[in-house]
Amino acid sequence: MTFAYLDCPSGISGDMMLGALIDLGVPLDLLNDSVQSVVKSVQISSSTVFRKEFRAIQADVHAPHEHVHRTLSDILKLVSESKLSSDNQKRVSDLFQLLAQAEAKVHGIAVEKVHFHEVGAADSIADIVGVVVGLDYLGITDMGASVIPTGSGTVKMAHGECPVPAPATAELLKGIPIAASDVPFELTTPTGAVLLKYYVKRFGAFPAMTIQATGVGAGSRDLEQQANILRILVGDLSVKDSDTLRSVEHQYDYLVTSKLPQYPTTTETVWIVETNIDDMTGELIGHCVERLWALSPLDVWVTPIQMKKQRPGAVVSIMCRQEQIDLVELVLFSETSTLGVRHYPVTRTVLSREPHQIKTPWGEIAAKRAFLPDGTEKISPEFESVKRLAAATGIPVWKIMAQVR
Repeated sequence: MTFAYLDCPSGISGDMMLGALIDLGVPLDLLNDSVQSVVKSVQISSSTVFRKEFRAIQADVHAPHEHVHRTLSDILKLVSESKLSSDNQKRVSDLFQLLAQAEAKVHGIAVEKVHFHEVGAADSIADIVGVVVGLDYLGITDMGASVIPTGSGTVKMAHGECPVPAPATAELLKGIPIAASDVPFELTTPTGAVLLKYYVKRFGAFPAMTIQATGVGAGSRDLEQQANILRILVGDLSVKDSDTLRSVEHQYDYLVTSKLPQYPTTTETVWIVETNIDDMTGELIGHCVERLWALSPLDVWVTPIQMKKQRPGAVVSIMCRQEQIDLVELVLFSETSTLGVRHYPVTRTVLSREPHQIKTPWGEIAAKRAFLPDGTEKISPEFESVKRLAAATGIPVWKIMAQVR
């Protein structure tokens, strides 16, 4: 499996991704042959440009100025009659269906009634077809990406001037971590957003990997604030590196001798929400922590810190899912003296786990059973379950915990 990481400091668009793929070695003849089988009048060319002194490939799509408003069925018909492989026809069709669903949602109409304007133009069809064919040519089957800036300000569209991110872009970016950006332009387009939605399964910091090749695509605009580029880094994730595995086996003998089944870990993006407090009592902070736990976040903790004027303070931190951020912030604002809350995405790796019951002489307690990658088990009792059993039987908590161990 070939892995690709999309580094998107200036967002993502179809032509930026196409340029990076060309830089990675996807032949222009292949792209033109594929795209022209869908829309005959389109021609792709490329050139080397510089963005803030960084070399990049700019992909240019030459197409007649169209005044055609294609429906989803129009585009699917063009794709089905093309010479693309059946797998690539399905990928392109899936991408346009995602776009149609987003447009239908923001305009409050049926998918069949959507008329593509910007994304239905021949150059956008070329971008999507070109990216699909390019990824297939390189054998990329697994993708990750950085957090995604969308830019700021407004963008002119067929429906008038809209705030950034454009409505369809925002709909497509649901569940994808967004980076703050004060660049006054549209950095992430609907085409770029749908490619992320379809292909990328993990978002966050650059992973441990062995890089085999890099490709750099340029955005059409030369930004004053930063290099308007997108990088694709292709290689293998480091967990497959034999030297790394041998090093781990040397440290942990059970990884060498174990014949147990393999249990892969899972990597996911979660969010940290936190604030600094220096003018509240411990009791009030404790009450806030109890309110936060009632939201069922992944974790809550308090860290002592030294703040300005040598005042002792505390950081209240919460690890949660993206959809929980608003509720977590509401509790922090209502239950503490804070005037500001920060949040940011982090990547965490979790072991495979399952619910478990531990039998004791006094009754059962709930626990979690986790599995290391080699199959070795780790069992952790749920402390609240231990407390409930202690209260029901009169047995001290320490005695139940000793029996569990």
